[in-house]
Order: sequence, then structure tokens, then C-alpha cells
Amino acid sequence: MQNSLNTRSMIFTLYGDYIRHYGSEIWIGSLIRLLEEFGHNEQAVRAAISRMNKQGWIAARKQGNKSYYYLTDRGKKRMDEAAKRIFNVQQEPWNGEWMMFTYTIPEEKRSIRDELRKELVWSGFGLLANSFWISPHPSSDQIQSMIDKYDIKEYVHSFTAVYNGPNENEKLVSECWDLNDINTKYNDFIVTYSQKYVIDKNKIEKGEMTDGECFVERTKLVHEYRKFLFIDPGLPEELLPAEWLGDHAASLFSDYYRALAGPASRFFESIYSDGNELKKNTKHDVLNHPLIQEK
Repeated sequence: MQNSLNTRSMIFTLYGDYIRHYGSEIWIGSLIRLLEEFGHNEQAVRAAISRMNKQGWIAARKQGNKSYYYLTDRGKKRMDEAAKRIFNVQQEPWNGEWMMFTYTIPEEKRSIRDELRKELVWSGFGLLANSFWISPHPSSDQIQSMIDKYDIKEYVHSFTAVYNGPNENEKLVSECWDLNDINTKYNDFIVTYSQKYVIDKNKIEKGEMTDGECFVERTKLVHEYRKFLFIDPGLPEELLPAEWLGDHAASLFSDYYRALAGPASRFFESIYSDGNELKKNTKHDVLNHPLIQEK
């Protein structure tokens, strides 16, 4: 069915959009059953969950002959950060300052450089010059977390500054990020999902779409939209072009998500409750997601 969807990446999506609201833990049997809906087999799920365990995103515990996997503190933190960006938390007005981060990591630690680059891109930093990254977001906590994680205190420097020219801030943006390319990807998302939204909303209203089908579509929707976390730095409005499509995509995502949310959650709970204690977060209202902001 959907074998093209990376198993590990799909598991991240399930933890972020479902499992973290149910005690952040799931029995491996339930996880395997849920991933079957996307064409992933047991072997692929076990291999992916083992890799995530080794990477420190999740940890395992045994209860009788059952294995349960729960989010570590690091995993929970990443999920919370992702949720705030996926569900479009309103930004404060930009104060005009740039966070700058630079490093000189020795060759014998070059593997750290590759991991650090990925972390910086995910955190919304752009590469201005060799080993010199900038972000319009106050990212001191994220920077400190990376410094601690990779033990690179002696190799890095970070500071905030105001750009004094000779060009405009938009010049910095154009050198760090290809907003035209990101806009093109947002347009592709809008073209694909605006049509799917209309079709599925109509099916749901007529009772022609099962809970399982809603679960699959909601998970795929979040999975696809989550990809923008890795390419869109989430720039403040002051630095975006007038024809920016990110807000349109966010509104479409929110509308489609709400349409699928109720039946999708019912299906998830029907699978989850067989093998897990239902520890649902009573503060989480899937039909009125606290992080979704109205435009």
C-alpha cells in the first residue's frame, strides 16, 4: 500500500500526533497493527523502533512478555517543538535581532559536524557562510542543548546582533534560504490537499469514509506537512515575501486536520486500547487543538 512512506518517519508521526497524548507509550503489538494500515510489516517496524531506541528518542520497558516503548525526555521535547511549528503557533513580532552561531570543529570530530548541520536546519538556522549560521529566532535554549548533546563547548560561539547593512535583512534571507523553492513546495501541497480535503470532507459528512480511512489520511496529512519542518525556517512575517504561501498551507492543513480528527482518533483508540492502558490526556481536545491558531 504505502510502503514508500519511511517506517521510522511514520513512527515519529504517530508518536507526535497520537501516542504522546496517551501517556507517550505504546505496546509494540499495537504499533505494528497501526503501521499495517500503511503497508509496513512487523520486521520493518521492529527494525525502525530499535533504531529510534538506539538514537535516544524512545526507551523500552518490559511487562510480562510484552515490550512497551515510551518517549524519552529528549523525544518529548522534540515532539513538543515540532507540534508548536506544525500547528502554527502565532509568533511574536520580530525584534530585529539575529541569533548567530559559529563553530570550528576539528577533523577527527567531523561526524559531529554532519549531525550538527541537520539539527541547525531543523531549528530554523540558515547557513550564511562556512560554519556560520543565523536565525531570527531567539534560540539560546536550542543552542545550549546542541552544545551539551555533542560536547562541543570549546569549539563554538553564539551571539545576537542587529544587521547594519550595507544591504537589507532580505539580502541575508536570500543568501540563507531559497524561499522560492519552499513556496513551490507549499503550492504543491495546496494543489494536492485542497482537492483531497473537499472530497474527504464530503465523504465524512455523508458517512462514506470509515474511521480507519480517516486515520490513514490524517496520519499521511501530518506526515506530509511535517516535512516542512526540515525546509521552512519559520521566518517572522517581517522577513517573508508578499506572495508567501505558508499561511495558506497552514490554514488548509488546519481545516483538513479538524475534519479527519474525530474519526481518526476513534480508530487509534480502538487499536491502542487492545494491549495498552488507555491513559488519555484529558486536556487534549483533538477537535479543538490548542496549538492550531485561527488566521
